[in-house]
Amino acid sequence: MTPPLTLPALLMTVLMFAAPVAAQQEDHSQHQNTQPMSDADRAQLGTVQFPTSCSEDAQPVFNRAVALLHSFWFPAAIEAFQEVLTVDPTCGMAEWGIANATWGNPLGTGRRPEAMESGWQASQRAKTVGAKTERERDYIAAIEHLYAGYKESDDRTRALGYEAAMEALVAKYPDDSEAAIFYAMALNGTADLADKTYARQLKAAAILERELAKQPNHPGIAHYIIHSYDVPALANRALDAALAYAEIAPAAPHALHMPSHTFTRLGYWQNSIDTNIRSAEESLKANSPAEALHAMDYMAYAYLQTGQDAAAADVVSRMTAIGGQVDARGGYGPAGFFAMAAIDARYALERGDWARAASLTARRTVPFVDAISYFARAIGAAQTGDLTAAKADLAMLEKARDAVAKDSYWAEQIEIQRMAAAAWIAKAEGDADAAVALMRAAADAEDLTEKSAISPGPIAPARELLGFLLLDLNRHAEALVAFETTTVKEPGRFRGIYGAGLAAELAGDRDKAATFYRQLLGICEHADADARTELTHAREFVGQG
Repeated sequence: MTPPLTLPALLMTVLMFAAPVAAQQEDHSQHQNTQPMSDADRAQLGTVQFPTSCSEDAQPVFNRAVALLHSFWFPAAIEAFQEVLTVDPTCGMAEWGIANATWGNPLGTGRRPEAMESGWQASQRAKTVGAKTERERDYIAAIEHLYAGYKESDDRTRALGYEAAMEALVAKYPDDSEAAIFYAMALNGTADLADKTYARQLKAAAILERELAKQPNHPGIAHYIIHSYDVPALANRALDAALAYAEIAPAAPHALHMPSHTFTRLGYWQNSIDTNIRSAEESLKANSPAEALHAMDYMAYAYLQTGQDAAAADVVSRMTAIGGQVDARGGYGPAGFFAMAAIDARYALERGDWARAASLTARRTVPFVDAISYFARAIGAAQTGDLTAAKADLAMLEKARDAVAKDSYWAEQIEIQRMAAAAWIAKAEGDADAAVALMRAAADAEDLTEKSAISPGPIAPARELLGFLLLDLNRHAEALVAFETTTVKEPGRFRGIYGAGLAAELAGDRDKAATFYRQLLGICEHADADARTELTHAREFVGQG
């Protein structure tokens, strides 16, 4: 069965509220239009008090706009800040808000030049309109760091400048809770995904947890705590915030998706499925197809871990029509395309359908997205003995890696995929030593990084692939070590747990094999009756024992 959650009563509450998702990628301000917000929705965004020198009539609209911003509902936030300007044309902080929302998700990269120009213009209008207090002028000066010199500099450099400006603002105004909250998310936005001390994330979480004690109904605090702890080593710390956020802001799409980030990190698959079913439905109602696809990626991932392959196949069949609605020019485009490529690849690789993997279509969108298809095709072709096709896709992985060379994170992720694919090609060619060396290098490199927020997890964890490679080479004890390691980092994964059980069985440790097989059968209590031969084997082994 699904591992038990703490606070079960609270879990039931959050699942009642669970709804739409905000896919995490660059320039959310160019998202497709959302439906008009009802008065009831406005009342369910959480509580934000951001005092300004704007008019008394504009202040409640401004607070609502900031609440939307904290829940990453960027198009709606921009509309609300524009409404502030209608009420009070002298409110320069409304232009600050438009610039902030145009930047979009602080965790994203690769923002489009048109969006950057739009954000830059908003930051300049904020200065022109002006502000009546030094505090507000400091906010406006800080946001300018995100855009100044954008044609020559990279996003991370400018994000670091913004982070430093917000740190100074917090020091200057120690009682300004909004400054502290925005600074904490700036720390998450500049966190190095290869830093296993999680220094920035933990610093952000400490700030946010202090603020949470004072403002338990604030949407940004709960939201940013989840992001601060969105890694396997810290995910348990996010559970209460994840559950609370869905109650705080049930009208906000991102708030209602966020529990699945924590559920995925902890291997609570059915909970993630339940959340993302509603997430996809509500995203489509809001005319947000890329958001729906993002939710469907998390949903399909969870279905596949639990052997609910028919449900995963339904996701695959529905995604193409939804993908046709995605605006490729919008900032959410890459997030939608990533989800489509990932769902296709996962459906093949998680089920060991190598022929399907080898025949996937690369949609030719952006390099780090296309690399998903090249990776899956190369693995599938190597497994089916088509080395010509496998090597062709290996070459495409190299091109994709080189195309994103300036983005060190994605370049490294593609290089990990390239090494893994090369390992299976070497194995197919009979060079076991080269295969194991390449696969170990890929696994070691992946262990030094974390997954991006755009994805529920690696397309196929490298150390898990190492385990299966070692199994194929009859190195069962080494395979068991690899599988046991990956089940810690990626808990509850079907292939990791089954691989550990099989490796233990072949190594002669029947007790350990039975333990893993029972764990797998518990996770797959909702599996299709004839889902996979692995489940049949596990049942037979446990029955014999």
